[in-house]
Amino acid sequence: MSFFPEPLERLTECFAKLPGIGRKTAQRLAFHVLRQPGEEAEAFANAILEARSSIRCCHICQNLTDAELCSVCRSPRRDPSVICVVADPKDVMAIERSREFNGHYHVLHGVISPMNHVGPDDLRIKELIGRVGKGGVSEVIMATNPDTEGEATAMYISRLLKPMGVKVTRLAYGIPVGSNLEYADDATLFRALEGRREM
Repeated sequence: MSFFPEPLERLTECFAKLPGIGRKTAQRLAFHVLRQPGEEAEAFANAILEARSSIRCCHICQNLTDAELCSVCRSPRRDPSVICVVADPKDVMAIERSREFNGHYHVLHGVISPMNHVGPDDLRIKELIGRVGKGGVSEVIMATNPDTEGEATAMYISRLLKPMGVKVTRLAYGIPVGSNLEYADDATLFRALEGRREM
């Protein structure tokens, strides 16, 4: 038997479906929404509906946008000859925070994961191959996560791109700034030694 009205239970269930949100947090969020003034709650609901209806994939890089092309693809100051391949749109934001990359992106919308029934045809790999095939691309940087699925995806795409005569690179791995060597795992230490550079 539920202690709360059915609409509140449904709202809690909706929040609980969000990634990283447990039942207690979902309940707190539901109560927070109920405490909001009517116009704030309505604005929140409208923001969700507007995002769902207006956001789509950029025709070139597959990043999220509310226009035909995303802001990166529209910018004349970005270098279109270098493409950074990422798994998700949130990865674009992470790289942009560094303010070091000035090229274009390509968002795969996932990684190859046989355990989750995600194969190459489920990703935006075909669009990447088409972009590179048109010419004008000198380097493709594989920036997928350094886990099993990310590595498999990077290797798969690398094999497809190599015959096209484009340079394919991988993000370097290593010891995070501010951490201690004693806490690094063997694979991280190996990658850090392998990717060392002259000072």
